[in-house]
Amino acid sequence: MDERGKYFRRLKRLRGSARRWSVLGGGLTAAAAVLVPYSGIGIADAAWAAGAGASVVLARWRWRDYRELDAQPAPAPTLPGPRFAAALERSQVGRTVLNEVRRQKNRYALRGSVIAEAWDRLDRASATMLGLAGRLDGAGETAALEAATAEQWLRDLGQRVASVERAVPLAPSTQRVTLEQSHAALAEQFVEGVAAFEELVAAAASYVAEDGHPVADSRHPAYFGLVEAAERLRGIAEGLAELRDRTARFTSSPSRQAPAGSAGTST
Repeated sequence: MDERGKYFRRLKRLRGSARRWSVLGGGLTAAAAVLVPYSGIGIADAAWAAGAGASVVLARWRWRDYRELDAQPAPAPTLPGPRFAAALERSQVGRTVLNEVRRQKNRYALRGSVIAEAWDRLDRASATMLGLAGRLDGAGETAALEAATAEQWLRDLGQRVASVERAVPLAPSTQRVTLEQSHAALAEQFVEGVAAFEELVAAAASYVAEDGHPVADSRHPAYFGLVEAAERLRGIAEGLAELRDRTARFTSSPSRQAPAGSAGTST
């Protein structure tokens, strides 16, 4: 199990333990409060009181441990092992799963960052560009390669911005102003780069749309094939319906029932 899974399992155990000791401590305290006034303080009552006090103390300790662990950030999701990842890469579904895990891991590293929203925009634009890349040819294919290079640069820049942002609170007061200015410049560069990438994706979508648009109200040969196939099937269906009607009229006509009627009359 990875560190992230261990973290949440430990958090769940601490919460369950704190709840159990709280219930036990409350029950023993209530029992001691009821029994002591009736019989005075004896050996049994001392045991009740000691158990109640110990349960309350343990409950407080468990709740403190739970709050301390809950205040810590959860570990980032980890990628599968090399062998398992190689097995997943062999299928389209596996590659999709691995890409989603990598995306979530990179997104987790930017939690709370000023560029988190711009990073989400980059993810949406990247997914759109991935769907358009297979339809770009000629000059569009060159644009797709440039988009891949630009995306790699933007993701590296985003991780750089997040790293500098986490280091700002740790810097001495004499260096903090300079570091904040550098961080602001990097963040601005990242946001502008994401906007330019979105414009490139929009241009690629326009290219794909115009490339598939009919010229001078003409139709693709596949369109005429669909029309002819539909008319052919419609004609066959009408012919079958007409044949069924003729067969029904023929079997139900009086001439087909005459021999049975004449035989009945002769008898």
